Amino acid sequence: MDMLVLLGSLALFIAIGVPVAYSLGLAALVGALWIDLPLDAVMIQLAAGVNKFSLLAIPFFVLAGAIMAEGGMSHRLVAFAGVLVGFIRGGLSLVNILASTFFGAISGSSVADTASVGSVLIPEMERKGYPREFATAVTVSGSVQAILVPPSHNAVIYSLAAGGTVSIASLFMAGVVPGLLLGLTLAVMCLFIARRENYPKGDVIPLRKALKICADALWGLMTMVIILGGILTGVFTATESASIAVVYAFVITMFVYRDYKWRDLPKLMHRTVKTVTIVMILIGFAATFGYLMTLMQIPLKVTAFFTSISDNRYVILMMINVMLLVLGTLMDMAPLILILTPILLPVITALGIDPVHFGMIMMVNLGIGLITPPVGTVLFVGSAVGKLPITTVTRAMKPFFIALFLVLLMVTYIPALSLWLPHTLGL
Repeated sequence: MDMLVLLGSLALFIAIGVPVAYSLGLAALVGALWIDLPLDAVMIQLAAGVNKFSLLAIPFFVLAGAIMAEGGMSHRLVAFAGVLVGFIRGGLSLVNILASTFFGAISGSSVADTASVGSVLIPEMERKGYPREFATAVTVSGSVQAILVPPSHNAVIYSLAAGGTVSIASLFMAGVVPGLLLGLTLAVMCLFIARRENYPKGDVIPLRKALKICADALWGLMTMVIILGGILTGVFTATESASIAVVYAFVITMFVYRDYKWRDLPKLMHRTVKTVTIVMILIGFAATFGYLMTLMQIPLKVTAFFTSISDNRYVILMMINVMLLVLGTLMDMAPLILILTPILLPVITALGIDPVHFGMIMMVNLGIGLITPPVGTVLFVGSAVGKLPITTVTRAMKPFFIALFLVLLMVTYIPALSLWLPHTLGL
């Protein structure tokens, strides 16, 4: 009955249109009143939920990504990707995927990736003879890489939702191979479609111009080296690397590239603060909701439910995948991570599955949800940038969904894809 009251009230608040963050908080209050828990305890958990040093990584990475996105980095990364693969048949679609890989490794955000890369490449691809719906579908699908490759904001949230038992550095490194695998799979799909539809080849860029483009993009690409190199060498933590990334992004944008105007900085800071405020409110309310779930022993009951159906880890993983795919289409990624991680972590632990591996499974699942209607945030952004209806973009994405599901199965059932790099680096 306790579980019905808590989860039922959450579903009710969401159904009547209350924002997810406030739905979590209100459901926690309902649950606390149901079990006669003093409301002071709820407030203490709310404050404790956001009073964590590791959470500083989120605003810093968001700010660094925003500075680089609006400071001209996306144009330079697109040009750099064009040097590498633009001359192949269907090369602009490969440029799109590769640019998303680079930009995702700087911004850590699929929404920022879609908006920045899409605003440059969707019009350019259409001008070169690609259908606009295909260009938009490539952009939206490729942006899922940003969820996997470091510095993924959602990896930080997963670490927090796991109670700090999973290190952010391990999650960052675990996402490298799945992220590159996703990019490679999408690229192969693009090559297949380009050959079938006879999409145009790009021009080979002259050596002198190519060297200039590479040198111009190198400043931005160094952000990845600073973040990952600092973490792996132990010079600074993941949180500290985020603050250093902000300083570096600011210096490169304002003093090297100099495309961004000083008068626009206050607006950028305002947008970043609004984004971070929403995330922090969500995390605080999710902490209280998770506390109530623990008191009501909901994770233990869910574990017992799954293990009563089957003791085969592969069967249970498939059931969890289906559940995550369905929920991912109905709710945004961050609240689902915060709600489901405390529930599912005991299940996968009982099955002997590494929490880092499960983190990657959850990222891929919910990443697919971000580009799937009816509540696909990244899909909405891509449709807006591409100036196309949601239904048109969704139809064009059918072959890319096949590629994404293939990657999901590989990440789910081949743990080495996620665990090899962290274990090799001793994380």
